[in-house]
Amino acid sequence: MPCGQPESGGAAAPARYVLGVDVGSTAVKCHVYDRAAAVRGSSCRKVESLYPHPGWVELDPEVLWSQFIGVIKEAVQAAGLHMRQVAGLGISTQRATFITWHRKTGKPFHNFISWQDLRSAELVNSWNRSLLLKVIHVIFTMLHFLTGNDRYLAPSFLTFSTHQTSMKLSWVFKNIPEADEAAKKNNCCFGTVDTWLLYKLTKGSVYATDYSNASSTGIFEPFTKCWNPTLSNLLSIPMSVYPPVKDTSFNFGSADSEIFGVPVPITSLVADQQSAMFGECCFLPGDVKLTMGTGGFWNINTGGNLYASKRDLYPLIGWKIGDEVVYITEGSMSDIGNAIKWAQDINLFINVDETAEMARSIVDSQGVCFVPGFQVSANDPYLCASFMGLKPTTSRSHLVRAILESVAFRNKQLYDIIVKKVHIPLQTVRADGGVSNNSFVMQMTSDLINKKIEKPANTDMSSLGAAFLAGLASGLWTDKEQLKKLRRIEAVFEPQKDLEEYRPAMDNWMQAVNRSLHW
Repeated sequence: MPCGQPESGGAAAPARYVLGVDVGSTAVKCHVYDRAAAVRGSSCRKVESLYPHPGWVELDPEVLWSQFIGVIKEAVQAAGLHMRQVAGLGISTQRATFITWHRKTGKPFHNFISWQDLRSAELVNSWNRSLLLKVIHVIFTMLHFLTGNDRYLAPSFLTFSTHQTSMKLSWVFKNIPEADEAAKKNNCCFGTVDTWLLYKLTKGSVYATDYSNASSTGIFEPFTKCWNPTLSNLLSIPMSVYPPVKDTSFNFGSADSEIFGVPVPITSLVADQQSAMFGECCFLPGDVKLTMGTGGFWNINTGGNLYASKRDLYPLIGWKIGDEVVYITEGSMSDIGNAIKWAQDINLFINVDETAEMARSIVDSQGVCFVPGFQVSANDPYLCASFMGLKPTTSRSHLVRAILESVAFRNKQLYDIIVKKVHIPLQTVRADGGVSNNSFVMQMTSDLINKKIEKPANTDMSSLGAAFLAGLASGLWTDKEQLKKLRRIEAVFEPQKDLEEYRPAMDNWMQAVNRSLHW
């Protein structure tokens, strides 16, 4: 039966399913989940990025919209269901990718500007070196010292990065006159991917985002839970462009019936990493989630306590449901999955499943080190991706092992920072993302951090988290305790080797990283 077509005769089937859509950097996926959180139908389409200038990364909004609608219809059809049986739609999206459009016409002023985009690099470097930023650091350091209020700690460390939305949005108003003109007349809308999709689904009747997506832009103040007027003023961004912020699990309205044939309730908007954390049921303070997808993210549930930004880590709102606000602390690294995909593209291996065995087939990498830097480090926009220590005897297996080791070494680096700066006892690490299927990376990471790591049966946690949040709002599930019982663990990795066995290789790798800086 085609999606959206009315059923012939009889009463409509009860709405017992939820959709979890994950709009990621490389793919748009939709899964249909039943009450047991089992996947009943799926669809996936590849995201095609545009590179109009060196360092620029964009997405065509109309193409993304078409892919989004396409995967929903295909997944429901694959499940053998009708749209009327969908109780709620949850949307998880890549963070900090944004667009602006005219409030009255709905016409975009530009393509989506990706979180990977580097067009603001000069602006970022200029601000980070500026006297004004140094003055801000001094003022807020003094305020923190005098008041002891952690709210003043984050501005005392404030630095800008190319991954943040703030500088790129400032760039838009400096370089796109139509957007700037519309903003001056209160006719410009800013939105991350979730906001744009919600706007399109409701044919312009609902304009909103949620707390997790807002807090991931770098322009939203997690302490006050408001768009940051001071930062917006500093960067000449009009406050009128920002959308209202709603709960993460919330009835945002329904998709217009012309789109799917029936009005489908939209009951969750959530940022992808926070969604994966919810899907992993990291509901308690100290729960840790490690995502290894295109990039890598360590997230720690800090409960009702917001840990201020401390250089390598930053505070975010995990989710807001009613009166409950859960904060998380995050550390991130670029070039995880895409470094492995690059190795496949240059024929270092045929199938990604063989990489773990290739790495184990040799004793070590023979001194070869891989330094990832395709997407540019937030700490050093001039970091150079490189292989070092190549020899006449270097084989494909040595190169593959070096790439996989670099993932585990960076996991160790971030984990050590978390232990040092987040003063909460850490629980078992729960991993997800495509690279968590690599047993070599998982075991080596477990050895290096000396901690147990769980891998779920389904690693598409962003989709599941969005579905969980949508199901809570639509009544398919009643509470988080019910969700915990639906978790399915496929594998557990426990430490097998002592950290000292890896010390020479990690020291060698650190030396390679230092030589790749400031290229």
